[in-house]
Amino acid sequence: MAIVETRHLTKVFKQGELGAVNDVSLATEEGEFLVFLGPSGSGKTTLLRMIAGLETPTSGEIRIGGRVVNDLTPRERRIAMVFQSYALYPHLTVYKNIAFPLKAQGIPRAEHRKKVEWAAGLLGIGRLLDRKPRELSGGERQRVALARAIVREPEVFLLDEPLSNLDAKLRASAREELERFHESVRTTTIYVTHDQVEAMAMGDRIVVMNFGEVRQIGTPAEVYDEPADTFVATFLGSPPMNLVERDDLIVGFRPEHFFPVAVLAGRAAVPEHLRAHDREGPYVPIGLRVTHEEYLGSERVVYGALDGGPFDGKKVISRMPSTLVARYEPGTVHAFAVTERHLKLYDRATGKRTAGRPPREVWR
Repeated sequence: MAIVETRHLTKVFKQGELGAVNDVSLATEEGEFLVFLGPSGSGKTTLLRMIAGLETPTSGEIRIGGRVVNDLTPRERRIAMVFQSYALYPHLTVYKNIAFPLKAQGIPRAEHRKKVEWAAGLLGIGRLLDRKPRELSGGERQRVALARAIVREPEVFLLDEPLSNLDAKLRASAREELERFHESVRTTTIYVTHDQVEAMAMGDRIVVMNFGEVRQIGTPAEVYDEPADTFVATFLGSPPMNLVERDDLIVGFRPEHFFPVAVLAGRAAVPEHLRAHDREGPYVPIGLRVTHEEYLGSERVVYGALDGGPFDGKKVISRMPSTLVARYEPGTVHAFAVTERHLKLYDRATGKRTAGRPPREVWR
């Protein structure tokens, strides 16, 4: 295990243009599963490729295990990388694909079988060693690519959207396998994805990026519950956080925290955060004029606009268990509320989180 650290790392592909990565400083912890999360073009893959030695930084420093690696080749950095495409050799068997790094490192052939069988056994593909990649499913190919990476016993794993080619059901099972694999080896891992579900489910911490900059670093709970700016607030969550503007402030609250007042009258299936309402603090009541709703089985998503008050007409979304209320008709107005503790304030000019004035004052 090793700590990966970047210091003021920058990558500019064309002089005069905005950098793909801009002044990024961060550090993993030993054995951590760190996720780089962001939309396309956010710089997350470029940052990973610089750590891997596949891109040369314009400026800044990269350290792995305490040593500066800027001038070292990928092989000398003691890392292993799994790409989105898996990059398996189609003419080689699974066994030879996994053993290829050992051959490249000059490890005696007598040791190959022991190492290959260990890696294959860890990922449950021991029975596939004599097959060719074309005979494998997408999930099996992904596990072969992982086995080829771990057979080198690297200090750091770098994974660049390794599940993006799988269908939704297979991605869920592959995600579970990756989590189980990381728990067994505890090698420091950096994982790149644009999928917030993957990031929230797998990451010990998440690095949220946009336009080459780090917007927030924190645990999944921290970046979801306490977003540092309006980009993080709207990028994480489906539906995203409600943001309503007033003067120089933006007030934010999650859809699941904007609830019908009727649920406090003893209805069944009250959400967990409402059961603890005495600890959550006072509510801010406001009306919701419904435009439409979506029934999603276990939950209901209601779209509408605030009715009355300083944010009148602002579009908002509420999400709640389907068992809470009957169907909402478009055009009807209902009493809704949000707990003061769940209100977040942001500076309208910068988009950054601010302590600001007490939420109840802002709402009046």
